[in-house]
Amino acid sequence: MTSPIDHLHRTDIEVRTLDALLDSVLGAQQACVGTWQNDDMRRISAWAAIFAIPTMVAGVYGMNFEHMPELGWTYGYPLTVALMALASGVLYRAFRRNGWL
Repeated sequence: MTSPIDHLHRTDIEVRTLDALLDSVLGAQQACVGTWQNDDMRRISAWAAIFAIPTMVAGVYGMNFEHMPELGWTYGYPLTVALMALASGVLYRAFRRNGWL
């Protein structure tokens, strides 16, 4: 015949075991969520870097300087747009190769 203290002791051990198991499961889930958040932040940072180049160049041209030699050139505007696209493309390819996108 088992005493109530034996039942209490067995129940206490089972509760502690289940608590440790639940702690492990929650820790693993938290690690997965952290990994997903890091992946999302990398993706967002990569896109922000890609869009920073055209934003910077457009900001310089938006200042309306009087003496910008490329404004008088026939191919000044197309060259600027092509360089922005090329720089953005190079960044896109680099981020894609590194697994950020």
